[in-house]
Amino acid sequence: MTPPRAFTRSCTGDSRRSGAAGSAVLPTLEGQRPLMVELQALTNKVTPGSPPRRSAHGVDPGRLALLLAVLERRARLPMYQHEVFVSAVGGVRIADPGADLALCTAIVSSLTDHPLAPDVVILGEVGLAGEVRQVVHAQRRLAEAARLGFTRAVVPANSPAGIDGITLHRVSTVAEALAVCGMRGSGGAS
Repeated sequence: MTPPRAFTRSCTGDSRRSGAAGSAVLPTLEGQRPLMVELQALTNKVTPGSPPRRSAHGVDPGRLALLLAVLERRARLPMYQHEVFVSAVGGVRIADPGADLALCTAIVSSLTDHPLAPDVVILGEVGLAGEVRQVVHAQRRLAEAARLGFTRAVVPANSPAGIDGITLHRVSTVAEALAVCGMRGSGGAS
């Protein structure tokens, strides 16, 4: 098992993710070492009148609440109607603001039951206005993703030049990222 793949399902022999809805791969850094981490989300519609539960394992619960508010307000998704459970695979703790966009896409993937492509990685910090911001050491992260066989990346619009072997899909907002990933960027979800 290659250490940079240690926190994705690919370490179990799968080439990449299984294609289940609610899963996104984040190229992050642990110290100076790039690491691919799978973020998983599960959403469940709540009974009207019941408060939705939120649970975060390996992800800051305050950051999760902020991202759910951004999805509700900026992407017009009915997050108030759903329980949301998120987890970083392998028990790793993610403090990287560059995980925001991957977490948002994992949540919406679960909400819409639309799996993300298995060859894509996602990174970017998400601001309160729904804008996607640059992350530090993006090229190092993307180079490792390309080395591990990922061929596409959803990145902030102002990301540095591309890396051989990986196609960059540049986005300015969360709604654009959802559209690039084949999910609705506004309106309701089932």
